Amino acid sequence: MSDVKRRKNESFEAMFRRFNKRVKSSGTILESRKRRHHTKKMNDAAQKSSKLRKLKMAAKRSWLQKIGLLK
Repeated sequence: MSDVKRRKNESFEAMFRRFNKRVKSSGTILESRKRRHHTKKMNDAAQKSSKLRKLKMAAKRSWLQKIGLLK
């Protein structure tokens, strides 16, 4: 985090501009934007169980479509 202290007789806008410059130059915003939508990869067991659940639901859905209970 960038620390910016208000100087003597400095307006808030000037201090805020200095703060924005310091944050941009440090690269904090770019890094946070990169990490915003990052999700961890699932481990093998979780991937397998997820895939099995999806296959079971797909089979159930197709069966329900065949017998006419699902559009």
